[in-house]
Amino acid sequence: MRLASALLFLASSSAASEYTASVQKWRQEREARLKSPDNWLSVAGLFWLKPGENTVGSHPSARISLPKNAPASAGVFTLVGDAAAFRPTRGQAVTIRANSEDFVRVGGVKLSLLQRGARYGIRVRDNNSEYRKKFTKLEWFPVDPSWRVNAKYIPLEKPRTTFFDSITGDKQEMIIPGVVEFSREGKTFRLSPVLEGEELFFVVRDTTAGKSTYPAARFLYAKLPKKSGPIEIDFNKMYNPPCAFTPYATCPLPPKENRLPIAVEAGEKMYRGSGVHSELPPAK
Repeated sequence: MRLASALLFLASSSAASEYTASVQKWRQEREARLKSPDNWLSVAGLFWLKPGENTVGSHPSARISLPKNAPASAGVFTLVGDAAAFRPTRGQAVTIRANSEDFVRVGGVKLSLLQRGARYGIRVRDNNSEYRKKFTKLEWFPVDPSWRVNAKYIPLEKPRTTFFDSITGDKQEMIIPGVVEFSREGKTFRLSPVLEGEELFFVVRDTTAGKSTYPAARFLYAKLPKKSGPIEIDFNKMYNPPCAFTPYATCPLPPKENRLPIAVEAGEKMYRGSGVHSELPPAK
């Protein structure tokens, strides 16, 4: 019996160590992605297009302002209805690529087109951004296996479309395919994830918000089950939204049902470096 108990303990201890190592590896990869070129730390500007012409360049008169090392006049974005087009300044070398994330690259700066509600904007990425150069490190709660939760996924008969508020004041349309139930501290809680490809995406706030974690929300992903039944939710992999690192992101805020009345002391802590989102600068 003693030998069997010892073997069971060793097996359990080994599994726990492997799990902790896997989460630590995931966290290291998370930080590496964040610091990589053209990621969120590189986002150095967000400008909402007005109908008609919107000049682009580093000159102070440009509506879409570029870093000082960019050309004084790079071109013009023209917005007509829901169609936007870019015309480079004559003689200016640019790269224009039309795909799922339309962008223009000029002078080492990347300009991406985005839509939020009825508005269209240009997001500026600069790999020499102060947010990227001054990045410190991510802080995490210790890995706690008890926050690797066995939950239940309950699909809706018909997925519903909803609108999440965002930090910029816009409404972001999302699809909720079902709800997830889990138990903690003797109570049952429900979360409404949204569908993102083959995954469930959670926008969550808990009572640590504004204390040890980012005030607005944290994000979390889980695999989408094929039907109603068990699902694993690993809060040790909950992480900060882009708005924690740059004031030029447009992060969704959690709906009422995703504001947990408990402290989730797991996952990523509040980032203490520069770039924490407070309020967007007024658009030019």
